[in-house]
Amino acid sequence: MQSSPYQPGQPVPLEPARMPGALIFVLVIVTAHALGTVFGGWAIIEENRSKQEHGQELLMPMGMAWFVALFCWALAALMVVCVVLARKRRTWVRVVLIVCLSFVAFGTVLGFLGSLASGAPSLAVFVIAGIDVAALWMVCGETSRHYFSVRSPAPAPTSLQG
Repeated sequence: MQSSPYQPGQPVPLEPARMPGALIFVLVIVTAHALGTVFGGWAIIEENRSKQEHGQELLMPMGMAWFVALFCWALAALMVVCVVLARKRRTWVRVVLIVCLSFVAFGTVLGFLGSLASGAPSLAVFVIAGIDVAALWMVCGETSRHYFSVRSPAPAPTSLQG
């Protein structure tokens, strides 16, 4: 008779759940947006400095530009933290990803609408907006909810041996 390495009443160690491929794709999208957001914050500061050096009107007051850049960098850092901690399967990571992707998707949709309003619709921004909305849909969906759930399966019934 083979004895089990686990004692009755002791929790059985769970094998780590595999992350769904669609969720991996979402994390790649979030990482790409984090890099773009870092670059965007830097670009705002540099554009303002360049305009200031050439005596041109600034995009926005320098204090506001620094605020926007710091906000961009903080958002990017938050996105990277969520990507890194996604393997921990914490519910709050999913919630933060939903908020960040909502913010990013809203921005890209506004960017596309702005390109339409200017008379030069941007196909690239349209595609990115579609990918962002699909990524948001995935994170809000059942697959993501199930993956980020920290609930463990119900304990196996133990037999009473006397």
